[in-house]
Amino acid sequence: MSTTFWIILAGAVATYLTRVGGHLVISRFETIHPRVEAGLNAVPAAVLTTLVAPELLHAGPAEWAALIVTVLVSLRSGLMAIFLAGAAVLIVARQFVG
Repeated sequence: MSTTFWIILAGAVATYLTRVGGHLVISRFETIHPRVEAGLNAVPAAVLTTLVAPELLHAGPAEWAALIVTVLVSLRSGLMAIFLAGAAVLIVARQFVG
């Protein structure tokens, strides 16, 4: 088998073990402190920020338009609407603006 296969397999196992490990640690507690819960709830936003922020350094007009629309939609809607609006604007803007 190729080296790439083993790298992918090792990455999958490591990802699985970290997720299961975190679940096992948290499940040992009867109650979770509100600050810990708030921190855990903030993780997805922090990860998304680390993915979006570097792209803004090289963003063109299409990306900035999508960002502005996403921010405006986030003031009124839920997460799925935010994602769909931003993705739609990005796709359309890249087709027509470049």
